[in-house]
Amino acid sequence: MRIYLVRHGDAVHEEEAGSDRDRWLSPKGREAARVLGRLLREARVEPDAIVCSPLPRAAQTAELVAAGLDYLGHIESWRCLEPAAQPRVAAERLGTIGDSIIVVGHEPSISSLGAFLLGRPSFPPFRTAQCCAIEDRKPTFTARSDIAQIHPYFVE
Repeated sequence: MRIYLVRHGDAVHEEEAGSDRDRWLSPKGREAARVLGRLLREARVEPDAIVCSPLPRAAQTAELVAAGLDYLGHIESWRCLEPAAQPRVAAERLGTIGDSIIVVGHEPSISSLGAFLLGRPSFPPFRTAQCCAIEDRKPTFTARSDIAQIHPYFVE
């Protein structure tokens, strides 16, 4: 199983959106999500499924990454990927939807999900519009839109 954990792109400030739940991607965040989609295409990522938090900034990131990958499937919205969610529910659901899955969420829940999937007490926090690939329960690479590069990534 291949799981690609993604943190959403940069979002507008809470004051502009009216609440944290309603924040959408800033222009910088939209471009970063597009860059991340291109990086994942270069890495030959071909998802069976894409799931995301229902919050606008995560859904928009998922849509832009999907467009970069020419993904034509449905993007599912899961409440168990919201910022304060516990990772167990999302981890259990992931095993039922495909062999290659992109998961778009928030900090701290996306790094908590990474730790849970690897059976570790913690996982490094994600930057905005960053992806960490986990293949067969091992981290294999990270894609960072802020530097437009993919690097090997191992958690010791």
